[in-house]
Amino acid sequence: MQEVETKPSGVTRWLQSLRNWARKRSLWLLHMNTGSCNGCDIEILAALTSRLDAERFGVKLVGSPRHADIMMCTGAVTLTMVDALRKTYEQIPEPKFVVVVGSCGSTGGVYKGGYNTFDGVDKIIPVDLYIPGCPPKPEAIIMGVAKLIEKMEEER
Repeated sequence: MQEVETKPSGVTRWLQSLRNWARKRSLWLLHMNTGSCNGCDIEILAALTSRLDAERFGVKLVGSPRHADIMMCTGAVTLTMVDALRKTYEQIPEPKFVVVVGSCGSTGGVYKGGYNTFDGVDKIIPVDLYIPGCPPKPEAIIMGVAKLIEKMEEER
């Protein structure tokens, strides 16, 4: 039996555009520490406070990977965190995005070449956006999320 390709109807296209619009304005964030010194972790939480209000972009911190759209990783990946990082990444539903915060997660930072670390998160899972700094300021983290939203609009 041959498969027949059908073009999406107007209603289907409308529902897809509505879903994409809602997804860009309701990004749920999972924060994962893969072996950092907690400097970047503190700055991520500072970006989510009411002072800087990252929720204006629809960013909300969640505790389960099954609810997340974005996984925000900090720190050089230690050998004990490799399996946990992969399993957590696999549990996030599609479309998923990975943001690396800080120089340790990007290149290994001061832990680069260590016997128990990898030189960046991208050696384990694909990364969509890097936010450099040691640690980056909360304003830079918010700007990175805004850049990710722009990237999502371009891919649409």
